[in-house]
Amino acid sequence: MRKILSITVLNLLCFAAFSQPPAGGRQGGGGQNMNIGHFYGKIVDSKTNKGMESVTVLLTGNKFDTATKKMKDAVLGTLITKANGDFSFDNLPVFGNYKLKLSSLGYKSIDKPVSFGIKLPQGGGANAAGGGQPGGGAQQLLSLADKDLGNIKMEEDAANLGNVTVTASSRPQFELGIDRKIFNVDKNLVSTGQTATEIMKSIPSLNVDIDGNVTLRNAAPTIFIDNRPTTLTLDQIPADIIDKVELITNPGAKYDASGGNAGILNIVLKKNKKTGYNGSIRTGVDSRGKTNFGGDINMRQSKINFSLSANYNQRKSISDGITNRDNILVPPSNVYNTTHGENTGYFGFFRGGLDYFVDNRNTFSIAANYNKGQFDNAQTQHVDSTIQSVYTDYDIIGTTSHSNFENLGSQVSYKHNFAKNGHDITADFNYNSSKNDNNSFIGTQTYNPNGSNKGLALLQNTIGNGTTKNYTAQIDYENQITDDTKFEAGARSAIRDFSNLSDQYAFDYPSSKYVLVPLISNKYKFHDEVSAAYATYSFKVRKWSYQLGLRAESSNYTGTLLNAKGIDSATFKVAYPLSLFPSAFVTYKIDEKQDFQLNYSRRVNRPNFFQLMPFPDYSDPQNINIGNAGLKPEFTNSFEVSYNNAYKRGSNFLATVFFKHTTDLITRYVYRDKNGLSTGDSAYFNTYINADYSYSYGLELTNKSAITKWWDFTVNVNLFNSKINATVPGQSLSNSLISWFGKMNNAFKVSKGLSIQFSGDYQAKSVIPPNSGGGGMGGRGGGGGGMFGGGGPQSTSQGYNLPRYGFDLAIRKDWTWKNGQSGSLTLSMNDIFRTQVFKSYSESIYFTQTSERRRDPQVLRLNFNYRFGKFDAVLFKRKNTKADQGGATDMMGGQQ
Repeated sequence: MRKILSITVLNLLCFAAFSQPPAGGRQGGGGQNMNIGHFYGKIVDSKTNKGMESVTVLLTGNKFDTATKKMKDAVLGTLITKANGDFSFDNLPVFGNYKLKLSSLGYKSIDKPVSFGIKLPQGGGANAAGGGQPGGGAQQLLSLADKDLGNIKMEEDAANLGNVTVTASSRPQFELGIDRKIFNVDKNLVSTGQTATEIMKSIPSLNVDIDGNVTLRNAAPTIFIDNRPTTLTLDQIPADIIDKVELITNPGAKYDASGGNAGILNIVLKKNKKTGYNGSIRTGVDSRGKTNFGGDINMRQSKINFSLSANYNQRKSISDGITNRDNILVPPSNVYNTTHGENTGYFGFFRGGLDYFVDNRNTFSIAANYNKGQFDNAQTQHVDSTIQSVYTDYDIIGTTSHSNFENLGSQVSYKHNFAKNGHDITADFNYNSSKNDNNSFIGTQTYNPNGSNKGLALLQNTIGNGTTKNYTAQIDYENQITDDTKFEAGARSAIRDFSNLSDQYAFDYPSSKYVLVPLISNKYKFHDEVSAAYATYSFKVRKWSYQLGLRAESSNYTGTLLNAKGIDSATFKVAYPLSLFPSAFVTYKIDEKQDFQLNYSRRVNRPNFFQLMPFPDYSDPQNINIGNAGLKPEFTNSFEVSYNNAYKRGSNFLATVFFKHTTDLITRYVYRDKNGLSTGDSAYFNTYINADYSYSYGLELTNKSAITKWWDFTVNVNLFNSKINATVPGQSLSNSLISWFGKMNNAFKVSKGLSIQFSGDYQAKSVIPPNSGGGGMGGRGGGGGGMFGGGGPQSTSQGYNLPRYGFDLAIRKDWTWKNGQSGSLTLSMNDIFRTQVFKSYSESIYFTQTSERRRDPQVLRLNFNYRFGKFDAVLFKRKNTKADQGGATDMMGGQQ
């Protein structure tokens, strides 16, 4: 794959360099040619190291002579340095050799040969143009088109060549990085006009359930946006703004150690980095009459870069379900429940950013995002009850709810590039604030078998809201000591304040009013502080590349229950001491086509608020939740072995074997005890324990083949086993099951500008995944850990999911017009054969239960995208701050 990518990118560069002669003599963007080379640096006094003003800088190189039809030496640019000694030449051909001539009164003149170092690879290897440096790939290859010549001393001939990352327009579908697998999804057809949830369905190794919950290797990963954790859910992120998805299955020392046996799912948003102006406008509609609109624009001139993006998406989701539960207690009983629900609403996503280039080596950036949504839900349930095979009664339950969410984030960042390439320091501060509110009504009417009312209806009203505030500060340092060695270090401090209110009301018929029921209402808040630091050292010895890292992390947590007036009523505190988390990555480059990698990391998953809270939650009187303040963190040792082979043009094979061993796994179990809401009655209690241990292992195989010039086929197969072993008085909670799932994707180029995508997936029987409930708000850099939020359903050794499968289809027509304008029209349908049905089975010593659900089959969508702007991919290295690499970063917020 690297070979193919290298040749493609070099061909593009060659075309850009030679298709038109250079404008010559104009510095900084003259002409409309497609040359993308960029030299810049600083002239300093050799004794004082201070910048020198008014130094004459002359750049000479080859230029095509139309008279002789040959290349000849010519002056390509002349300038006078600024007060700080800076100089810069843009729009240069990337091939060939140059000379930089410096002169200033009272100083020695300097003739300095310079070049971009780009040449066609011998044998087509991806690293040939990259000088054999570790890492490879399209970004490193294109980075050579942007050179920092460093501090040039007038009395010494010192050269310092550098590079910077520039995105390429032609990329493989997936790539293997030293610590991640990269899937480029910007051209995914079936997800056009939808949300990130649809994109995840096409990513190898990921499973997405009917509610949009994602699992990676049968565990829930931490969701990142641009290398930072986020409070946004996948269905709140428009698919059209996503550039690529990175699976960090075994995070190294740079990343938050929390997250347990799951990895990181990093969503990288699209970023416009071209000079001048460019952007796009898009719109779409689905078969349920719901629309989406979006657009973005990027403008760059002189020292200012400005970007703005906006998206508006309407949604209508329809679901149906059946649950059949047999209670084993005496007397035995059965509950049969059918459900139909509709959810309608919208969400808007806005983000903007401003970069100020102080000079060649200093950049300040500010960015912000705003996300707002509103949803209405209506659901009807029919519940039949049977005791000892006698039909006793049935319930009709109607639920309506209205909810809102809002998120505001901001970030300020700074980067300084030292004169030496690869030597920089970055700092950023992030603030995020989010809030939500909801109001729901539930009416339950019980009927006798003959249809007559059985008493008065039970009417309930729930009013709730919550707020979250995150503060994060971090600093990162990196130093490319030599071409083959690199040192990185960083520190991070993160604070999160969270509060939640949920008041439960019951209708009182005598007074005809809803009355607050304090016992089933709850108010709580928690405060989390996380501190962390890390260091990594990377080096290369012949064909071997190494990355060794160590992370130190600690956190403090305080949870508080509030009374009806919002005053503290009960508090518990947990302090997690400093822990060390080592990591190691070893890569062996077999040849230009093949790589072999081995890696290891240690991670932690700390209990969250709900898992620790030792007070019962009676909001569902039949399924009471109560935490366990004695829970211990779970620690996971994770190992991976990967093999990557670009065995022929247009084809790539990737295989990974993994093993994870977790101690004190946090798992959920059910027991029956006295119900505090009533006298002499009992109820089911859901709580959490530390299982004795768990382990999982598996094999992941992904292959992309260019079967013909017009057909690309990608297939992914995942074979895995998860085993949980827990000891609970009177119960055995052990469970183990070997399972597998597969995905396939077909991309057909029917004719010029017309393409078809046909994809499908199959999930075999599997253990209900041990979803991570700890999480953390820490991210790249000094990252944090802790019990930041939410968790979702926890692991249980008492159930499994049944097999399922489905297929999606999309057709797209592309047009290209003059002046860099283009457009595309996409028609798509999900679950085209209406086969996606999610079924599960669970059991305990008290009951057995089967359930099945179906959501949104065969929805047809039509989307149009119009793109405008010029192709001029000059990108200053100084703009590549950590924030730029991560985009919106922590302004998206900490993990819920």
